[in-house]
Amino acid sequence: MTATPNEPGVRVIKRCWEVRGLARRTGKLSNSADLQSDTRGNCRRISLTRHQRCAVRQYPLINLYRKAMSLQLSLAATQPQDADSVIVGIFEDTGLSAAARELDSDGRLAQWLSSGDISGKLGRTAVLRGMAGTAARVVAVGLGKEAEFDLSRLQKATTDALKALNGSPAKHVFCTLSSLCVKTHDAGFVLRQTAITAEHALYRYTATKKAASDGGIEHLSFAADSSLAPQLAQSQAIAEGVRLTRELGNLPPNICNPAYLADTARRIANEYPQQVSLEVLEREQMEALNMGSLLAVGAGSANAPKLIVLKYTGTAADQKPIALVGKGITFDTGGISIKPGPGMEEMKFDMCGAGTVLGVFQAVVKLGLPINLICIVPAVENMPDGQSYRPSDVLTSMSGKTIEVLNTDAEGRLILCDALTYAQTFHPETLIDVATLTGACVVALGKHAHGLMSKHDDLANELAAAGEKVHDRAWRLPIWDDYQSQLDSGFADVANIGGKWAGAITAGCFLARFTEGQRWAHLDIAGTAWDEGRKGLATGRPVPLLVQWLLDRCA
Repeated sequence: MTATPNEPGVRVIKRCWEVRGLARRTGKLSNSADLQSDTRGNCRRISLTRHQRCAVRQYPLINLYRKAMSLQLSLAATQPQDADSVIVGIFEDTGLSAAARELDSDGRLAQWLSSGDISGKLGRTAVLRGMAGTAARVVAVGLGKEAEFDLSRLQKATTDALKALNGSPAKHVFCTLSSLCVKTHDAGFVLRQTAITAEHALYRYTATKKAASDGGIEHLSFAADSSLAPQLAQSQAIAEGVRLTRELGNLPPNICNPAYLADTARRIANEYPQQVSLEVLEREQMEALNMGSLLAVGAGSANAPKLIVLKYTGTAADQKPIALVGKGITFDTGGISIKPGPGMEEMKFDMCGAGTVLGVFQAVVKLGLPINLICIVPAVENMPDGQSYRPSDVLTSMSGKTIEVLNTDAEGRLILCDALTYAQTFHPETLIDVATLTGACVVALGKHAHGLMSKHDDLANELAAAGEKVHDRAWRLPIWDDYQSQLDSGFADVANIGGKWAGAITAGCFLARFTEGQRWAHLDIAGTAWDEGRKGLATGRPVPLLVQWLLDRCA
């Protein structure tokens, strides 16, 4: 992902255990002269063959579903007897919601509202105890004004109410917010989105750290009729797809490398062998396909590149598939055009495009949608090394187009162009790529909207509408031919960057050169895939947008 101007003089080292572990497995580094190390155990790799460099340490596949499997979801027309907590909503102007009034048998909620002890202001929460005839804890959450109550306010209220129970001994929570009326949406949709939001709010990353001692909420019951059970099941499939995307993004890069992404795809394929097939292309196969652009990006890494291809058959085999391509840079140092040190740790999230398409693929399979879907993940690591590609190199892509490298930190588009070309060999009806592609998109749109680019108005409108529906929004940026001249090169068919201005757009224009004649859209998720800061987590976006788009197509 292209970022801020680079600082020179950053020395890159590798830990001795990595190379010595390689020596033990291959038997090809037995001479101590092969290593130079200091007293702290750091070492510099002297010489490794291409095949030795691929034999890196692998980690076991972490169970990404521990919390998801332990969180039970159910429907209840009335408060379950074993519920220890209840969530009710209060409107700022009209007071208690219908569920809150039903709960308020002794009038205490109304009294507290009148006295100002609780409030209907959006997001305001209060945990109340000692109410007669109900659970030990009642969470009263503000919903704002009733006429303005929409999906975004429902999501905020649900999240804030569940966060109010953090650290409490609550185990079984009855949430009545799923029974609220949300304008333009039916009861099933409201239930689905409430459940997805609740699961998202309860997410805790524990794969490489100790779980919280309180154990957390184990059972969520939603106020809804049993006839809405299919919508609840739908919410679980989508929420698990979002969770997969978040977990992959949050894992450290020494675990979530290209091989790990391939193993994740293999787990999905093994779970659904009748409908899903998997092919993982290795370096030699990509060389045979002339994927010089993709392979150049991974040339400096000890982790071998992978091209992961998942296929789901949900309808007749002769129906054209939809293809999703997700950028899978499992760590991005910037390569020779190395990034500044501060903030580089966030570059483990540079594979969130890959995580997104894997999450969407899993959700589609669980939902059993009547479509054919292909998910393609070019997975590489962008590292500086003696064999790394350089600024001024000219690469030959699978399409035959040559590319002048002006910045090795604009690597995402270089792996995507070959993956997009490969995707078109399946003759997809629609092709969409998802990538944490440019810092320029974050500057333009901030952390709320994905950047959406397409030359196909109908496709762009479909994606934007799906995002609005589930409040996972995208904003369309121009991809006019006027910008293409910024990518002109005197030494190749195209340059990999377009200069100082309109960086997100010129990145999209670069990809457009490899999708001519194809119904295609590009989603730049650099600003939306994760929250900033040392404790920032992957968001799971834009899984909701893409799943909703596919659901709309199947309606």
